[in-house]
Amino acid sequence: MTDSPLLAGFTVLDFTRVLAGPYCTRLLADLGARVIKIERPGEGDEMRRGLHQIEAGRADQSTYFIRINAGKLGIGLDLAHPKGREVAHELVRHADVVVENFVPGVMARLGCDHATLSAIKPDLVYCSISGFGQTGPMASMTAFAHIINAVSGLMYLEREPDPHPRVTYLQAADVLAGTNAFGVILAALLRRSRTGRGAYLDVSMLESLVAAEDVTFGSVLNGGPVVPGPRAGMMVHRIGDRYLAMQTVGAPHLWPRLLEVMGRPDLAGDPRFATPLLRRQNWPAIREIVAEWLGRFATVDEAVQTLSRARIPGVPVLSPHEVVEHPHMAARGAFPSAPHPSRGKVRVTASPFQVDGRPTGPRGPAPYRIGEHTRQVLTDVLGYASERIEELRALGAIETP
Repeated sequence: MTDSPLLAGFTVLDFTRVLAGPYCTRLLADLGARVIKIERPGEGDEMRRGLHQIEAGRADQSTYFIRINAGKLGIGLDLAHPKGREVAHELVRHADVVVENFVPGVMARLGCDHATLSAIKPDLVYCSISGFGQTGPMASMTAFAHIINAVSGLMYLEREPDPHPRVTYLQAADVLAGTNAFGVILAALLRRSRTGRGAYLDVSMLESLVAAEDVTFGSVLNGGPVVPGPRAGMMVHRIGDRYLAMQTVGAPHLWPRLLEVMGRPDLAGDPRFATPLLRRQNWPAIREIVAEWLGRFATVDEAVQTLSRARIPGVPVLSPHEVVEHPHMAARGAFPSAPHPSRGKVRVTASPFQVDGRPTGPRGPAPYRIGEHTRQVLTDVLGYASERIEELRALGAIETP
């Protein structure tokens, strides 16, 4: 029995920055792929300067950057410099996968688009992640999760009962696109192992978000209504100084269990609540009844215990501090540590899957400085002598610490 990581032996060239691309390549790195993160000399990934800076005197050590780039090798490479492009092209010969998330057209201008790189490595799996996809009238637009949320229809669906659409917290479009890219890259590598054929993968943040919506688009596409939020059957209720979240829909057995635990068997014969559809349509009346019942509890914990015994989903609304300290997350190994040169270690989030009964976390630190591993990669992967590396550094084609 081998203990080798699932993606041991695969090399990924990571041209990505910010979130969608780096999230994808962090998943690949956690599974054992050698991920070589390419950063522009001088500036690097802009999220180095994000929240929260953990080292006094430096502005490039954000927990944002460390979390999604842990376990990668970082090189400083100027793709706008002819010699920098030559290095990138030589690295491609040793790569299995290329991932990039620039606005369409940028990689072509840098001489690192799919057509160019697949001519160098015909079996290359090349993945482009962008806001709107590589084709279509909106393809050239710069994308952020907030913009995608607005144009996807999700902001519209989430606005009620507010009179105006609102900004949402989760950068869902980025994370979903990164996850979809991760999945399709693995599928392309599987096909390559069978046929020897490479692939060109086009992942859209917009389509990732639209595909994740589970009710309205299926309805509207087939002549049905829009189903805006908040979702019927789901409620958040204040008890004391805390909040309880509970679910009354989603499975047919929840309604009779709820009636039993509330001591309201009479509602089983109420024509307003006779079917799941009618219960959704008359949800305001049900919510009022459930809220009155929940008002009898002194604490959220007391309500959760009662709901749990009745096998009805109910949990307290937790703060991030409570999540980090939660015993369930500890049991799952959800917050591993990555090494850090000055801090010793930095806690990060694990990848959201376990392999062979073990959590999946980073296999090393994030690149500390721009070009942290330039010398190592050019020596070990390309066999460059130190003189050639110094020549490239003097020309400004690469950056080393």
